[in-house]
Order: sequence, then structure tokens, then C-alpha cells
Amino acid sequence: MAVSAQITLRKKPNKQGLYPLAIRITKNRCSTYKHIGIYIQIEDWDDKNKSVNKNHPNSKEINGLIKNKIKQVNKELIALQAKDMDATTVQIKKDIYRDRASKKTTFFELAQEHLDELEVLNKFNRLSCDSAYVGYILKFNKSKQLSFLEIDERFLKKLKVFLIKEHKLCETSIMNVLVLIRLLYNRAIKARIIKKKLYPFGGDRIKIKFPESEKIGLNANEILRIENLNNLSYGEVHTRNIWLYSFNFAGVRVSDVLRTKWSNIKDGRLQYRMGKNSKLLSLKIPEKVYEILKSYEKNKRHNNDFIFPELKKANMKDPKDVFRKIKTANKKLNYYLKSIAEKARIDKKLTMHIARHSFGNIASDTIHPIMLQKLYRHSDLKTTINYQANFMHKEADEALENVICKVS
Repeated sequence: MAVSAQITLRKKPNKQGLYPLAIRITKNRCSTYKHIGIYIQIEDWDDKNKSVNKNHPNSKEINGLIKNKIKQVNKELIALQAKDMDATTVQIKKDIYRDRASKKTTFFELAQEHLDELEVLNKFNRLSCDSAYVGYILKFNKSKQLSFLEIDERFLKKLKVFLIKEHKLCETSIMNVLVLIRLLYNRAIKARIIKKKLYPFGGDRIKIKFPESEKIGLNANEILRIENLNNLSYGEVHTRNIWLYSFNFAGVRVSDVLRTKWSNIKDGRLQYRMGKNSKLLSLKIPEKVYEILKSYEKNKRHNNDFIFPELKKANMKDPKDVFRKIKTANKKLNYYLKSIAEKARIDKKLTMHIARHSFGNIASDTIHPIMLQKLYRHSDLKTTINYQANFMHKEADEALENVICKVS
């Protein structure tokens, strides 16, 4: 049985415009594919070396995962060859991947695989959240012996009650727990661990519906009050600089702000790759940002140095250390923002993330959604429209006023 396995990039993108990596199993020029759950941009793939380019932020981890996946498949192929099995590529794929189903993998075993995968890909923020969600489910079940057959509508309804009563979780957090369960249930169906007809979600069964979240940003006057404050401590001045830096670049996420280096400043533009989705961004530097940059030039050690101090002592080869330092910094910044809001007489919640909401609030319905999509770097225009809908009130206000005027 002359059969081979190789990693390849499939040429059909998903809704976000990313392309899936898959293991291609070939026999007698006939091939079948098994996706490994990783999606990248097409320019990040080195087809000659069958690996992710080094300029991808998670190239080392993804390439390590690819190596392990290929190793596992080759091990199974050797076992099949030893049995002298003459089978089609489709049958071979079924034989290789049916082991999980035959062992009846439990929910928590599949959950651990999911968490391990997030760690390998350095997705520590999601790893932190999903680990907590798995912990809640474990506390509810009181045992790691939980089959997917046991996860039915009754189980999920009792879980919801438990999360409200015992952990006081809000509706959004409960929905996130259910989203994780749904994700793992879908994987179990694909792996033939559980039958699709037992799927407890959708239709007249358990529905996952997130409550409408309230997004409130600062207005222009409130931002000016923050800019004009002069009774701030050193920590508060530094925090204000970082917040205004984020705001002036359309609400750049705090993790991206802290990762900004002097080398990202080129020809009057900020050019960097976003950490969340690895997309490249190029924005003109506003005059107010130049004023902020001047405050940090004296501490510039070299061109590849960080602009802000939070990551200067981080071990950039250790993603966990970087994640911890960003998380700690964000907590400290939000602490100072609370006192800044009080001094500026702002009764709205002020956090680093509110910089993004504030940009959206001031943009309201004066900027075309397609342009906002570019500034926010959303993959889907629908995401931009849904986000900006929180701040677009002009038409509704005018409609209300038109009706009221008729009876006054």
C-alpha cells in the first residue's frame, strides 16, 4: 500500500478570508484531506517548505503542531501497512481518525485537547476564559467522567441554573459556557464520538442567544476634559497617554498599543501587525500622537525598542510572560483610568477598551461603514455595521422628533 501524508494549504477561504491547513493523504494519485483546525492568510504559507512563514506571529507554534500531526498520521499509516490493508484513501482516513470515536472520548478529554491547542497557538486570553468555563462545568458535574451522551437538554438547563445560583454568572458568561460546550459537541460529532441526531442545540432545543450589550463611549467634550487635566500623578499621566494613543488610532487594543515599537513608526505612519488576527495596519500619525511620542523618546534605547515601558523587560521568546505582563499592565491602567474619570467629572465607565467605544461614539453615523471597517480592521462589514449600530442614533432621533412635533 503506497500511501503518503503531507500538510497542505487548502485554497478555499472561510468567511474571514483565512485559508485552512489540512493533512493530505494520497494513494495512487488519489487524495483525501483532513483539516487540522488552523487557518492562516495565504501569504503566510511557504508551499515549498510546507510550513508557515517566519513572519507569522505564531509560526513556531503552528509548525510544531503540524509536525506532531504529521507524525501521528504517519504512525497510523505504518500500522495500517503492517496489516497489509488494501484500502482507498477515504477508507484510510476513516481508519486513522476513527480511533477517537471507538474509544468514546469523554467531554473533559476533548476539552483538554482544546485547551492544549490554544496553549500551543499562544491564544492565552481565550485559554484563560475557556479554562474557567471548563472549571465551572467540572464543578457542576463533580466528576471528569462525562460522556457526550449525558449532555442533553436537561443537563444544560440544570447547568444554567447552577451557574446562576452558585457562581452568580451573568447571561453573557453563561452563553459563553454554552458556546464552548457547543464547540466541543460539534467536534465530537465530526469525530463520530456522538451521533448528530442527539445534538442538544438549535431548533426547539437549547438556544444560545447573547443579550444585547450596552456599548457606551465618551463624547468629544469628555475627551477634551481628560486631555486638559493638570492635577495628575505620574502613573495617571502615563495612563492618559496610552489611552489617548489608543483612541487616536481608532481604538487600537491595549495589547497592540503596548507591543508598538519605534520601528513601527515609518514615514509619518503607524505600521504594525495586529495581534488578534495578524492583519497589517497602516495609519497616519495624528499630531496629538506626536506629542505623546515625545514624552517617551528620552527612554528610547534603539529603533526596535518598545515605545511604552510595560514590555521592555518581558521575555519576548516566552508568550506566556508577554501575556502575563500585558494582563497586569491592563489591570493597572484601568485602575488609574478610574481615578482619571473622577478627576475629569466623568460618570461613565472608563477603561482601556472604552477608547474603542469612544472612537465609535464620536464617529457615530458621520463616517461610511466601509471606511470604519478599514479602521477597525474587521474582516466582515456586517461586524462593523453591528458594532457601529450602538452609536448611530441620528435617524432614530429624527424619526422620534418628527412624530413628537406632530402632536405639539
